[in-house]
Amino acid sequence: MKHSHTTVAVGLSGGVDSSVAAHHLIEEGYNVVGLTMKIYDPSIGVRPSFKDACFGPNEDKHIESVREICRSLGIPFYCIDLSKEYRAIVLDYFREEYLRGRTPNPCIVCNRRIKFELLLEKAWQSGISFDYFATGHYARVEKLANRFVLRKATDKEKDQTYFLYTLSQKQLSRTMFPLGNLTKIEVREVARSIGLPSASRPESQDFISDGNYAVLFRGEEIVPGEIVDEKGNVLGKHKGMIFYTIGQRKGLGIAAGEPLYVIRMEPEKNRIVVGPKNRLFKNKMIVSGLNFISIDSLEGPMKVTVKIRYKHKETPATIQPHGKNRVLARFHSPQRAITCGQSAVFYSKDYVVGGGVIEEVLED
Repeated sequence: MKHSHTTVAVGLSGGVDSSVAAHHLIEEGYNVVGLTMKIYDPSIGVRPSFKDACFGPNEDKHIESVREICRSLGIPFYCIDLSKEYRAIVLDYFREEYLRGRTPNPCIVCNRRIKFELLLEKAWQSGISFDYFATGHYARVEKLANRFVLRKATDKEKDQTYFLYTLSQKQLSRTMFPLGNLTKIEVREVARSIGLPSASRPESQDFISDGNYAVLFRGEEIVPGEIVDEKGNVLGKHKGMIFYTIGQRKGLGIAAGEPLYVIRMEPEKNRIVVGPKNRLFKNKMIVSGLNFISIDSLEGPMKVTVKIRYKHKETPATIQPHGKNRVLARFHSPQRAITCGQSAVFYSKDYVVGGGVIEEVLED
């Protein structure tokens, strides 16, 4: 049988996408094993919730769902405990970024360090043998010339390349995305047609099940402070910087003649600066912690399109080197709420050029 000597480990969440990815590989003739991971630490007081999320006390139910899916597909099931690593790498990063007045993106860090690195390392150390790793992400890996490149999925609405820009050439060389050429509608149809237990399961979008990030912080870290305008006039009090992000309007508790938005965080002064909507629009930023995929490195100015959030519409910009492992990105038109700590991902048509973390937003 085609591919019968190749084993693929599929990262399973219990959801429909990863389940159909595994089924697709089985249909292609691969030997498939199911991998899931245990990341929840019960010492962190996350309340149960009806809403599915990555991190929360409902994890045992998700793991059992994966076991059921593996049984249904007739493949081996393995669960790898990464709870200590997840706390040290993802949760600590999340906390530190908020305490610095930045807005983190835990999904990207989890992909880079946990799913595509430590999960595989621990699986291999446990004696689980496989040649490739696959997930249910909507993305495509291709080889062009001597490089592995990351290409957007056929289903542009579901494309998840934004979350995968940190993958290295080594990681991409052993990664498969079986859903890259399918639409979400087609994936649901496949799941229903073969009677997968996950066919009707809703998508998980949240990071923490009850949405209460405050449980990750010590009481003394959540310190109320001042809300000021750009001239330093005190307009009100905030409940703690972790509850706010750039562009936020709701929950400020300020009565003013015009709508005010969070335009800047000043963690060193424990204060939040607000201003009118037009002050949210900027066209320059510095991006650091770079990883390039379609090119080795950036040698000079390059025209790209950029996403500054997952749901942000790609926007034309020019990027150019700006010191060690940093680029200056200049948008062709001002963008709303460019947020430090979030990732900026650079594209050339369908392909990911690379990306990094927004370090600083510059005034014109």
